[in-house]
Amino acid sequence: MPVVRAKEVVRVAEALGFVLDRQKGSHAIFYREKGGSRVVIPMHSGKTLKPKTLAGIVQDMGISLDEFRALL
Repeated sequence: MPVVRAKEVVRVAEALGFVLDRQKGSHAIFYREKGGSRVVIPMHSGKTLKPKTLAGIVQDMGISLDEFRALL
């Protein structure tokens, strides 16, 4: 599992067509009209995402871990 910060995950989400819907506290909610997907990304400043959290986000994006690494 790669060690990444939230900003890097946001870049991947945007590359996949996700758009920021809203942000509540430190959690940004992105959506993609194609397929109706929704992804919640914790935007905790300066911290890397935990492996299980990142795995869940990648799964919610509908891509494999290898595809995620390629988009980084």
